[in-house]
Amino acid sequence: MNLYPVILSGGSGSRLWPLSREHYPKPLLPLVSDKTLLQETASRLDVISGLGDAVYVCNEEHRFLVVEQVAQLGKTPSTIILEPQGRNTAPALTLAALYLVSRDPDAMMVVMPADHVMMQPQQFVDAVSQAIPHAENAALVTFGVVPDGPETGYGYIRRGARLEDGEVFRVARFVEKPDLQTAEQYVSAGDYYWNSGIFLMRADSWLNEIEQFRPDIKSACARAMNQGKQDCDFFRVDQDVFLACPGDSIDYAVMEKTDRAVVVPISAGWSDVGAWSALWNICQRDDDGNVIQGDVFAEDTHNAFLVAQHRCLATVGLDDIIVVETADAVLVAHKDKAQDVKKIVNRLKEANRDEHKMHRRVYRPWGSYEGIDEGTRFQVKRLSVKPGAQLSLQLHHHRAEHWVVVKGTARVTCGEKVFNLHENESTYIPMGERHRLENPGTIPLEVIEIQSGSYLGEDDIVRFEDVYDRVPEN
Repeated sequence: MNLYPVILSGGSGSRLWPLSREHYPKPLLPLVSDKTLLQETASRLDVISGLGDAVYVCNEEHRFLVVEQVAQLGKTPSTIILEPQGRNTAPALTLAALYLVSRDPDAMMVVMPADHVMMQPQQFVDAVSQAIPHAENAALVTFGVVPDGPETGYGYIRRGARLEDGEVFRVARFVEKPDLQTAEQYVSAGDYYWNSGIFLMRADSWLNEIEQFRPDIKSACARAMNQGKQDCDFFRVDQDVFLACPGDSIDYAVMEKTDRAVVVPISAGWSDVGAWSALWNICQRDDDGNVIQGDVFAEDTHNAFLVAQHRCLATVGLDDIIVVETADAVLVAHKDKAQDVKKIVNRLKEANRDEHKMHRRVYRPWGSYEGIDEGTRFQVKRLSVKPGAQLSLQLHHHRAEHWVVVKGTARVTCGEKVFNLHENESTYIPMGERHRLENPGTIPLEVIEIQSGSYLGEDDIVRFEDVYDRVPEN
């Protein structure tokens, strides 16, 4: 029986703002090592021989970022299933199970959120190996984290009777996030685990259970897959059908109802990194208890989480604080209020601000752009185009553009003309003219773009051709 990682990459991580943004969320960030959380997750089971290629489920907005991060690991995904809009974890897992069963009827899935941390991954691998025989016999296995304290931010799983061999137990019940007094009782009892949201099961076992308990989800996902299409590394489910699919979690839809649920305890340094305080708990700290990243000077500061990305950050006489500095936003919070960062994100949304959606540097499949300056009727950006990449053939109704090449070689299409620009050369793109920028070279192309006009929004783009399939269908 073949084992496949199924990696669910749908969370936004709003409690980790301002590093995590809607268009560049927590799974895509390197928070505990030089790898991103997605890459750490994708590599977690590499020591298991015969492991199948992973199936990823992600948002349409993040598809090229996921592809690039997987490629950096030297991996090839089995596929990347694109959700037009998130419907929680039960539909996401159902899509992955349907995909796998259509290609391997005996497929077994290790289902992992892309934004969790395992500081001792070998302990998790050992637990998966122990659980495989039970999953082969149609059990739905979940992994319960042995608690090291009365955590109120996690749901809990109470174990039932021990099964015949090893540390495998029937699930007695799932419980919601408790208050502190209840959490202390759970830890003292010794038979409760944190709910990790990680599962092991046969793909057909999941489909049988979701059919029994949520046939509406199973039916909608099956129709969305049947009417979907493969597009290179991506599988695009039918948008209209999937948007009509009810949303629900794996736990609510099936695990709390089935009699096939079993739990395997793990002590693997697991964290869902749900807030800055959780990240402080698992990161290496200095002698003053501080986690420091970037250009930081901490004087008489203790037990703090301090991140500086773009400038010098200094603190004096402060304890138990969080300071996270990015190019366009700075967060200052007490560690005890880390969960409330989400309230700031909600206020930014209500104010129709962009800081909750994107960083100053915005990533695109061809590279990235970063705002440098702006004013009335003008805007300056720095474009970075990857070798061999190209922007769409497009025009703008409300702005003209000047391009200045500062590094590399650019191939420019402007109207009927196609020509190359080298370093310290420039060109003008008139308003309403079809144009395209390409990088024919082997090093990144860096271009300064000066926009001028009555409207400078990103939605003033009319695409005619695009190698990344971003041209709307007629």
